Amino acid sequence: MDSVSGLVHGARADGAFLLRSAFSPPWSFRVRDEAPLSVAVCVAGTAWLTTDDGGTWRLGPGDVALLRGPDAYTVSGDPGVPPTIFVEPGQRCVDAAGRPVTDDLLDPGSRTWGNDHEGRDVLVTGTYATTAAVGDRLLKALPPVVVLARDGWSADLVDLLCAEVQRDAPGQDVFLDRLLDLVVLAAVRAWLASDDRAPAWHRAAGDRVVGPALTAVHERPDEPWTVASLAAESGVSRAAFARRFTELVGEPPLQYLTSWRLAVAADLLERTDATVESVARRVGYGSPFALSAAFTRVRGVSPTAHRARARGG
Repeated sequence: MDSVSGLVHGARADGAFLLRSAFSPPWSFRVRDEAPLSVAVCVAGTAWLTTDDGGTWRLGPGDVALLRGPDAYTVSGDPGVPPTIFVEPGQRCVDAAGRPVTDDLLDPGSRTWGNDHEGRDVLVTGTYATTAAVGDRLLKALPPVVVLARDGWSADLVDLLCAEVQRDAPGQDVFLDRLLDLVVLAAVRAWLASDDRAPAWHRAAGDRVVGPALTAVHERPDEPWTVASLAAESGVSRAAFARRFTELVGEPPLQYLTSWRLAVAADLLERTDATVESVARRVGYGSPFALSAAFTRVRGVSPTAHRARARGG
C-alpha cells in the first residue's frame, strides 16, 4: 500500500449528504454542522469561502475545497455579505432567528438547494457525516482547509458530479457515495503532490532510506518489526536508519509503527465485525489484551468503546 492509498483508505462515504446549490446574489450561508469532512466544488460563477481565523478563498468554476471539521465557516457570493442561512448539525437549516428554512430552499426532486435554482453561482457540496466515514489518518493529515484550483486537480470530475447529483436512478445513493470518494481521492492526491503542508511521512516515502521501511510497515503491519528489521528493509545500519527516519518523519520508527497499527485497527473496528482478537493479530499484537492496552493508552478509549462510539452506540 503506497502512502496515498494508506492515507485515503479509510475514506468511504456511507449515506453522505450530497447537494447541488444555486444562488443569485446577494447570498451567504454559514455552515456549523460540525461534520468531520466536507467537500465543496464550484461548478459555475463564484463562491467565497471564509473561516473564523480570517482565511478567505475565492472559488471559481472547477475549483474544489476540502474542509476539515468541526470548525464553522461561511460560503457566500461576496465576502462582505452577512449570512442569512445557518446550516446546523444534521443538515438542518435555520434563519438568523432559528426558524427552519429548509422547505423554502430545497427542491428534493433535483437535490438542488438555494435562493434561485437557475442562479448564476452553482456549487456541489458533499458532507461526510461521521468520523468513521472518513478515517482517522486522513483527518489528522489534512489542514483545516485545502483549496485546489481547477488546473491543479482532476476537475473533469466536476461535470460528472454535477450531472449525477441531479439524477434519480436505481442505486444512485451508493453511486454518489463512491463518486464523492473519488473527488476526495483526486483532491487529496493533488494536495499531497503540491503542498508543503503534506504529512512528513508522505514526503519521506520517496527517500531511499525511509521509503522502503514505510512501505513495509504500511503493507505488513502484522510483522514483529524492530528498528533493526526495518533498517534491514532499507539496507542501512540500525543507527543510521533510526536517525534518518526520525529526522524526516518527525517521530521514531517504533512510535510511528504503533500509530500506524492503531490507525489500521481503528478502521477495522469501525468497518468490520472482526473480533478484537482478530484485529489484534492483523495489526501485529500478540493478544487482544496487548492491543487493548496500547489502544487505550494512545487513544484514550478501549477498542470495544471505540467501535461502539463509531457506530453510534
